[in-house]
Amino acid sequence: MRIWLNKHFGFSKGEFNGLLILILIIVFIKLIPIIYVNSIQLEKDDPNLLAKIQKIEITDQQNFQYTRDRIETSNGSRKVTLFNFDPNSLNAEGWQSLGLSRKQAQSIVNYTNKGGKFYKAEDLQKMYTISPEMYKKLIPYVRIENQTSNYPKREFTYEKKEYVKKPLVIVDINTADSAQLDEIKGIGGTFANRILKYRERLGGFYKKEQLMEVYGLDSTRYEEIKNQITISTVSLKVVNLNTAQFNDLKGNPYLSYKQINAIIQYRKQHGNYSSLADLKKIAILNQQVIDKITPYISF
Repeated sequence: MRIWLNKHFGFSKGEFNGLLILILIIVFIKLIPIIYVNSIQLEKDDPNLLAKIQKIEITDQQNFQYTRDRIETSNGSRKVTLFNFDPNSLNAEGWQSLGLSRKQAQSIVNYTNKGGKFYKAEDLQKMYTISPEMYKKLIPYVRIENQTSNYPKREFTYEKKEYVKKPLVIVDINTADSAQLDEIKGIGGTFANRILKYRERLGGFYKKEQLMEVYGLDSTRYEEIKNQITISTVSLKVVNLNTAQFNDLKGNPYLSYKQINAIIQYRKQHGNYSSLADLKKIAILNQQVIDKITPYISF
């Protein structure tokens, strides 16, 4: 054909090959739709494929376990005998006699050998090797002996203890240490330390009610403890206002810094104090403050 084309149309060998490839491509393109349609038709017309799809179904877990157990069962012609049994002591042969495979029987025996226990017949359900159908067959024959705990049973008896009311103590708040203050009902270690620090600032207590000035010790707590405390007649720490300097008075909880400065400046301007009446001349000292500091000052 190439020679003929060359003779009549002057086609060279290269031009002939190009023409031949072009013709093959055109033929292949024409055939693709035909091949595709035929393949689709084959799929539609395959009755076996549709039948296979219709047979596919999803089984639930129960049927899956049952099917698996049936596959694993290798009893063959072994005769199944149902009898009363204790699953905690039954050996592998016994389980096989009940209808389980050798593998299933050994799985349960391994469970009991490792300390596993069946406390009631319903516990058989927790063994995945026993299918629901097998469980229904076996449940009427289960006889579990009373289980004893590995630990000795202890008898616990309630013993009512008589509450012994602690006798109230009487504590001198001017001489007591922290341990003695802690014995007061309603006063713990924290309040005991606060009372000691406040007593040091004051220079001693001159009345019980001063305890309510301790941080956190309110009137309710004071009512609870007031009958457990007493005050001795110890000498209070007294400061002479005619010789006192600022540092001598700054520890007193009843005086502010401005009031202390006013007391010292008044003395420098007007001379020594002779009585409480002189303190009343200081504008920032009211009668309440004067009454509180009176036990702790002298002239």
